[in-house]
Amino acid sequence: METIGSPMLWGAFAAFVVVALLVDLVLMRHGGPHKVTFKEAAWWSVGWIALALVFNAALWWYVSRESGAEVGNRIGLEFLTGYLVEKSLAVDNIFVFLMLFTYFAVPEEQRQRVLVIGILGAIVLRSVLIFAGALLLAKFHWVLYVFGAFLVFTGIKMLMAAGKSPDLEQNPVLKWMRGHLRLTDDYHDSKLSIVRDGKRWFTPLFAVIALIGVTDVIFAVDSIPAIFAITADPFIVLTSNVFAVLGLRAMFFLLQGMADRFHLLPYGLATVLVFIGAKMLLIDIYKIPILVSLLGVAAIIGTSVVLSLVRPPKPEAGGH
Repeated sequence: METIGSPMLWGAFAAFVVVALLVDLVLMRHGGPHKVTFKEAAWWSVGWIALALVFNAALWWYVSRESGAEVGNRIGLEFLTGYLVEKSLAVDNIFVFLMLFTYFAVPEEQRQRVLVIGILGAIVLRSVLIFAGALLLAKFHWVLYVFGAFLVFTGIKMLMAAGKSPDLEQNPVLKWMRGHLRLTDDYHDSKLSIVRDGKRWFTPLFAVIALIGVTDVIFAVDSIPAIFAITADPFIVLTSNVFAVLGLRAMFFLLQGMADRFHLLPYGLATVLVFIGAKMLLIDIYKIPILVSLLGVAAIIGTSVVLSLVRPPKPEAGGH
């Protein structure tokens, strides 16, 4: 398993993530439970993106100094492309989070806590899956074809489902919780469970966190194979993933009131998965350059966003 991740790089990255999360949590606790404004979310989003770009530049400088400009340029492009792919696919997470928060009527002041728990869970889960995937690829080259076929299949499935709202009532996890757990109808501040008449009852907040955990698993299985089409280096895969996930909370509040405006974005995300899956399947016939992959993903996402703004969604029948 080849990687540029020296012990120093791994240690520096781990320390950075811990500090960034602590600062984020301290500032969130200092502000107390509150409704996050668009302006606040925008500043946080810019901050997380800026940190990712600073890390990208520092990584490029370090690798160029240690291994030469050619390797440094390749690593820098791989990180940037991987980050863009993961950041784009994270939008799909946000659409699902919005649906869950709306369905369960999660109070505004509790949404930050739910998202932080989801982000921490996603970082741990993705770390495990990334190292498992890297070990598989190092031993079995044919796993690339499995990943590629899976991404193409998932992308086509997403294209067919785009524009349709999933029925949460039929969600197997929610049905299991309703059948096996005592769930309250009301929220009890930030409590996940309460004791009522000597029995343990779980609040809607617990149900939301459980479903977000399941969502993390599903989207990790989709997005991690996608970045292995860019690079097999676990250091690049993990760092680009973590930076994309760290900005998830800010991006959620940024897009919270605008999700309907980007109605064509799911089609763009599905196309990205098909494109990356095809890149994997063709890897032994023709290796698509990293720069072409970067520009291709940016063009697909950019086009879907522009078309969404130029062609707003049609009002539903019977609407005013």
